[in-house]
Amino acid sequence: MTDDSPALRAIADLVPAVPDVRAPEIADGMVHLALAPGPRHDATVELIRRQLAARIESPGRVYSDPLLEAPLLGLLRRPDLAVLPAPAARPLLVVEVVSPHSPETDYHAKVRDCAAMGIPLYLLVDPRLGTGIVHSEPDYAGRRNFAFGDVITVGPRTLDTGVLRTYSG
Repeated sequence: MTDDSPALRAIADLVPAVPDVRAPEIADGMVHLALAPGPRHDATVELIRRQLAARIESPGRVYSDPLLEAPLLGLLRRPDLAVLPAPAARPLLVVEVVSPHSPETDYHAKVRDCAAMGIPLYLLVDPRLGTGIVHSEPDYAGRRNFAFGDVITVGPRTLDTGVLRTYSG
């Protein structure tokens, strides 16, 4: 555990729920707050959640805004979606839909942190550009780019990105 992890978690736990602000995350030795992304982002997350949920084998489940914590790494992340084989298990897949307010965090910091947490797959969907990336093990060295409209493979699942829309569309 990093020396400041318990203190940062205590601070994060004290942050009150505020409208239009996401729940706090911890990374880079700091507590991070971000603006809520908005209805178009949420609609994209829901379209992906529905496809994943239809393709999950029992006992796995798709979780929205799951709390992923790695105290030894000083990390607390809340991706848009995660596929877990059981409630307290390590995620098999994390999905992050790029927020209009914080694209750099989604493309870099969250990719780095999820790889460090040992999550095998990271699906990044960018409705600003109508594109995305499937990051895979080890350490997300495997990258497959896609454009909205493609049918993609994410681990053992396929997703139809033809149902996704850009923020401007």
